[in-house]
Amino acid sequence: MSDIVVFSGSAHRALAEEICSHLGVTLSRSETTRFSNDCLQVQLLANCRQRDVYIVQPLVPPTQDHLMELLLMVDAARGASAASVTVVVPHYAYARSDKKDASRISIGGKLVADLLATAGVSRVVTMTLHAPQVHGFFSMPVDHLTALGELAEHYRAQDLSNAIVVSPDFGNAKTASQFARLLGLPVAAGSKQRKADDKVVIDTIVGDVAGKRAIVLDDEIATGGSIIELMDKLEEFGVTEASVACTHGLFAGKAVERLRSHPSITEVVTTDTVPAPADWPELKVRSVAPLFAEAIARIHAGESVSSLFDGVDPAHAPPQPKLPL
Repeated sequence: MSDIVVFSGSAHRALAEEICSHLGVTLSRSETTRFSNDCLQVQLLANCRQRDVYIVQPLVPPTQDHLMELLLMVDAARGASAASVTVVVPHYAYARSDKKDASRISIGGKLVADLLATAGVSRVVTMTLHAPQVHGFFSMPVDHLTALGELAEHYRAQDLSNAIVVSPDFGNAKTASQFARLLGLPVAAGSKQRKADDKVVIDTIVGDVAGKRAIVLDDEIATGGSIIELMDKLEEFGVTEASVACTHGLFAGKAVERLRSHPSITEVVTTDTVPAPADWPELKVRSVAPLFAEAIARIHAGESVSSLFDGVDPAHAPPQPKLPL
C-alpha cells in the first residue's frame, strides 16, 4: 500500500479515517480555504507524484460545496503528477437526476459524471446508485458497491419467522427481492406516485402483509415522506410493526422527528455512507468502511472487486452462467 495516498474532503472525514484504518495507511492531510468572494481553494499536503490517489467525498449537503471541493482536489492531484486519481463517492447525490421526465429539464447525474471526467478522474467507486443505469453516465471505470450484505447481517441476528421485506415502490422492488432472498423472506411493494420532491402517494400494497412484521428497504431516505406514507398504508393492510433500513440515511428536514415519532417503526437501520444525525442515538449504523477499504485494496492490486459480492447481489457480482439456447 506504499503507493496509495488517501485524502478526504470535508463531507465525511470519519468514514475516510476508518477506511484508512482498515487499509493500514495514514489519511493524508489537505486544506480547503474559502475566500471572501466565496471561492474555494484546495491544497493537498502530501506527495502525490506517480502515486495512486484516492479521494473520499460523499455528495451530501451542502452538496454543491462538497462537489466543488471534490473537483478541486482532483485537479490538485492531477497537477501534482498523480499516477491515477480515484474518487470514492459513497453517496452520489445526483443519481436521482437520471432522466428527462419534463420539458427542458436538466439531467444532473450525467453532467456531474462529465465534470468528474473533465477534472481528470481515473476511476469512481460508489455505492447503491439510486438508479443502476446511472453507471452508464460515466466515461471512466466505475466500481458500484452494494450494502445489501451488510444490512442483511443486522437482521440475521433477529427472529424473522413472521417478517416480510417491503419495497416502498416498484422501482426498488428488484433490490428488495434480492434482499428478501438473502434473509429467506417473502417480499411486497408499495404502488407509489411522486407528486413532488417531498410528497408521494401510495395507492396500495402488492403482497400479503397482514399480521406481519415489515422490513422496509429503501436505497435512500431524505425527508422520510415516502416511508411515513408507506407506514400509514401498511397499517391499513394489517402490518403490526416495521423496521426501516436504507443505505443512505440523509434524514433531511423533519425526517428524524417523523421516523422517531411514528408508533409502528421499531428501529431504523442505515450505513455510514453519509454522516449520521448527531441527535439520534437510537439510530443503528452499519459501517461500510471495510467494504470500501477492501475495494480499494483490490483495485490497487488489480484484483476483482465484483467477487466481493458473490452470493449477495447478482447485479454487483460476476456474471452468472448463461442458460443453454
